[in-house]
Amino acid sequence: MKGVIANCLYEMVVNRFGQVRWKNILSNSGLPENHQFYNHHDIDDAMILKVVGKTCDELGITLEQAADAFGEYWMTEFAPRKYYAFVLSHTSARSFLLSMSRVHQKVTNSENANPPNFTFEELDNNRITMTYISQRNLEVFWIGLIKGVGKYFKENIDIKPISKSKVELTFGV
Repeated sequence: MKGVIANCLYEMVVNRFGQVRWKNILSNSGLPENHQFYNHHDIDDAMILKVVGKTCDELGITLEQAADAFGEYWMTEFAPRKYYAFVLSHTSARSFLLSMSRVHQKVTNSENANPPNFTFEELDNNRITMTYISQRNLEVFWIGLIKGVGKYFKENIDIKPISKSKVELTFGV
């Protein structure tokens, strides 16, 4: 996983809960309190997931709550600053989501990167199915990011699970 994910988590925790909470999370994860993640470095998935788990413990929240908060922060604050060209090139949540596989391929071009891929089926003008394809099993974060996309574009997106890795999205409900 790219270090940019950990850096977004760092920003979110520090901005909303303070530096002391982040230092506790790092320490409880077995990392030095001043540990830094570098955006383009490949970080071991297990380490990131350990940090996420310790974030949940430190903040007293569930994994789903953490994923929703992360998705909202990523889409409303982090990505518009770091990936503004990708975000600003879309005028709707639907358009943005349909571009996600291409975006992941462009921003994670390294030998060790293993970004998720997505497939889509257009059902009608307001509905699509979206399938998450990844060995990481981070579906909870994928759903949190979809919710964040809706918040960024100020659109309601109804998310109806079809299976663990497939949802039906209805826009504008």
